[in-house]
Amino acid sequence: MYARVSTLEGPPDLIDEGLRQVREVVLPGASQMEGFKGMIALADRQSGKTLGITFWESEEAMRASEEAASHLREDSAEAGGGTIAGVEHYEVGLFEVES
Repeated sequence: MYARVSTLEGPPDLIDEGLRQVREVVLPGASQMEGFKGMIALADRQSGKTLGITFWESEEAMRASEEAASHLREDSAEAGGGTIAGVEHYEVGLFEVES
């Protein structure tokens, strides 16, 4: 499994708007991409920094989604009044979540 970590920075008072955009636009859009396995959004309400972590079944699937993911990321940053501070790619070494 592979993960893309997108870091966005914006005004703390717009965190809720940014997270709404993630729930209503980013997640449904990403869910339609081949190889998508899930997403986590993390927010720091004091700094205004958010991390969006998307999970992919393979490195190829993650790479194939780059262009579409870039558009979703830009829309999300705009909705939250922020900027894209970085995008990183990782191989997932461990993924364990209790149900």
